[in-house]
Amino acid sequence: MTVGNDTSVQDNETLGVWTDYTVEYKVVSVFLVSLICGVGIVGNVMVILVVLTTKHMRTPTNCYLVSLAAADLMVLTAAGLPNITDALHGQWVYGYAGCLGITYFQYLGINASSCSITAFTVERYIAICHPIKAQFLCTLSRAKKIIMLVWALTSVYCVMWLFLSDTKKLVYDNVVLLSCAYKVSRSHYLPIYFTDFAVFYVLPLMLATVLYGLIARILFLNPLPSDPKDSTKKWKKETSQGGRMISASSSSSATAASRRQVTKMLAVVVILFALLWMPYRTLVVVNSFLEKAYLDTWFLLFCRLCIYLNSAINPVIYNAMSQKFRAAFKKLCHCGPQRMEKPASYSVALTYSVIKETSNGESPDHFTTEMDEIKASAVGSCTNEMALAL
Repeated sequence: MTVGNDTSVQDNETLGVWTDYTVEYKVVSVFLVSLICGVGIVGNVMVILVVLTTKHMRTPTNCYLVSLAAADLMVLTAAGLPNITDALHGQWVYGYAGCLGITYFQYLGINASSCSITAFTVERYIAICHPIKAQFLCTLSRAKKIIMLVWALTSVYCVMWLFLSDTKKLVYDNVVLLSCAYKVSRSHYLPIYFTDFAVFYVLPLMLATVLYGLIARILFLNPLPSDPKDSTKKWKKETSQGGRMISASSSSSATAASRRQVTKMLAVVVILFALLWMPYRTLVVVNSFLEKAYLDTWFLLFCRLCIYLNSAINPVIYNAMSQKFRAAFKKLCHCGPQRMEKPASYSVALTYSVIKETSNGESPDHFTTEMDEIKASAVGSCTNEMALAL
């Protein structure tokens, strides 16, 4: 991440005497950045793999988490890894093409991650607060289309950085260094930055605050909305095999608890996004009003580490707060007992609000109607009576 500054000098002027980073800074910077980026890259790759290779993990919410993981991978590789070479060499080593490409992918990853967080926040709101509409709006195919649209729009939006970035020679008394910086001065860059700041940080957080407030009111203060036809019914149905009794009310309670857990997990992702991006965003806002930008080396490292940590910590959150992600991670790593997935031996007709888990559970493509269940039970009863008569 490059903090905008004015590095232009007159023809006969230099920037003074250049001093290299201290050994302590190099060791701490390389170690922490390598650790965070390494863990983050492995974790985000695992998120993508478990969703793509595990059928019951392919839900609309998880599709948005895959988009977020891809964006975080882009941030870690395009922003994190170049920070290591900067600490070691003290200058830009990737040339002009690298400057344009890496800057472009940095902002693409940052903006796509913000849009992905906004997308799954809206999806959670619709799924929980408007479950009837969610049957048509929160589908896997629609989630894929929204993700494609998000990446297409952010890819086009970030094209401007290809024209705003350039390599510059920094002339010091004792050395000439190459840097990757902005073509325009800090004063011209401010409108671009504040637009980016508002669209991809302030607005998503404001929207998330409102929507998660409405979600919390439904999940924690009121019962889950249910199908009007079954809102006053409490019934039990005997399954066709095994004579097991399954209570719809208990299933609804389990689903409500699962939804609360998933919503807490996603809310934690949003909160960490806000907190970990705050130091860097605040630094740039403050520097916008200072005559001489505050560019303390250690504080800049702290801001960068917060950004990398934001991109690396999400898989850890999924593993800690989602039982299904934890089980999928273990299966991917071949940890623990391996179990063969068996098809369900029975089916129970539940309302949409009970069985539709668009978050981390299966989202069945077809719903069994109550009439179909009645017919199935009638056929089973007739069959049993004929068997007894014989």
